[in-house]
Amino acid sequence: MKLGLTILLTLAFGATASAETLTPAQIKAIVASPDRTAADLTNDKRRHPEDILAFLAITPGITALDLSAGGGYTTELLARSIGPTGKVYGQSRPRPTAPPPRPANSEGNSNPTVMPAAAPPPAGPPRPSPEALADRSSRLTANNIAAAPIIAVVRPFEDPVPAELADGKLDLVTLMFNYHDLGFLQVDRAAMNKAVFKALKPGGFFVIGDHSGRPGTGISESGTLHRIEESFLRKEVEAAGFRLAAEGDFLRNPDDPRDKNTPDPPMPKDEFFLKFVKP
Repeated sequence: MKLGLTILLTLAFGATASAETLTPAQIKAIVASPDRTAADLTNDKRRHPEDILAFLAITPGITALDLSAGGGYTTELLARSIGPTGKVYGQSRPRPTAPPPRPANSEGNSNPTVMPAAAPPPAGPPRPSPEALADRSSRLTANNIAAAPIIAVVRPFEDPVPAELADGKLDLVTLMFNYHDLGFLQVDRAAMNKAVFKALKPGGFFVIGDHSGRPGTGISESGTLHRIEESFLRKEVEAAGFRLAAEGDFLRNPDDPRDKNTPDPPMPKDEFFLKFVKP
């Protein structure tokens, strides 16, 4: 289903009318904001934030949850888009007491979010997500950006939603390029999807973007190639009660053979976006 049908589907499922969603000009201005960091601008080249925000069809003032928020790239874009009358929660799991087992036969670039020509990741352990989100929130405030407050949430993936939001209080949940990792991390994905379903309002959306795997691979290459089979992901999410509302093809690359973490010769990974709705 093409991106152009998203608005029609949104109306059909009873979500907020398209007239209230961000316009292309508003999205462009958000992405072009001069206070955004150099690191985020570099990430924009791979992430295509204008396309992502258009696909999300955000209405200012909503309440959103960004699962596996990490450094907060997506969380900040949500905050800028939703504005000060809404709220954005950025979830990260509690820090493990011991690292998970390393997958056998790891392959390619260990950081699937960058191409080999990009700058290497910083040395040492990654910065805790709550600290990164707090810095983003402070920077938005210091620059007088009319953004939604960013609230860090440290909860397991199986139960990722704060109690005050857990029963039909969310309008949007996002999970960007990390659903595949839930396999390697041995997360109970069915429990997570059920929790997200319960927390969303009727007509609310669960939007997932990820790296495409080959047919028949399921989630088996999550720890090596950092990929997941699209049909496998869709089946898991729909099992929680969701319906597929739209597909985004703006990061598709049919030339990617999908048999390595970092394609060889170097090229963008084939990536898909799925928008699920709670009926």
